[in-house]
Amino acid sequence: HHSFWFAQPKNYSEGLQEDKKIRNCIKNYIQKNRKKSSNRKIDSDSSSEVITHIEIQKEIDTIHVIIHIGFPNFLKKKGAIEELEKDIQKEVNSVNRRLNIAIEKVKEPYRQPNILAEYIAFQLKNRVSFRKAMKKAIELTKKADIKGVKIKIAGRLGGKEIARAECIKKGRLPLQTIRAKIDYCCYPIRTIY
Repeated sequence: HHSFWFAQPKNYSEGLQEDKKIRNCIKNYIQKNRKKSSNRKIDSDSSSEVITHIEIQKEIDTIHVIIHIGFPNFLKKKGAIEELEKDIQKEVNSVNRRLNIAIEKVKEPYRQPNILAEYIAFQLKNRVSFRKAMKKAIELTKKADIKGVKIKIAGRLGGKEIARAECIKKGRLPLQTIRAKIDYCCYPIRTIY
């Protein structure tokens, strides 16, 4: 986790639980708003409102929360951050500590595996062919200038009775090299099958 703070050993678990509450609150808020926007069908690309990671920096009297997000669409709307701050303040119950929330856009969003995973999941939920979704995700990674990518989808693919796993690999992916920087993401999704 991306947390930057110091605590005495007896207070460490409380700080960790507070971090978890903050992260869960932010993720729930974004999911709730995504469902609202998809119900209104305003944003067809609302699936791309994906958090890559949440950075929490704690000081004596303030908590700085930096949300690294792929495509900050509805968080830029007026009043969204204030509403999110109120939700977190209510969840954490810290009256004497200030809360600062900043949103940072990821420079190359399709380099992040969780953005790609959610993109593929959104395509599968909209009943796009799984091979087509995988190939499209690989095309997006080519634009992001990545050396290698491996995508594996498992389950009842195409509505077949027997579950199976399909895998597409493109470029170099040195799993045995410890120095190699390899990002990983696993994203479960429930489809109609």
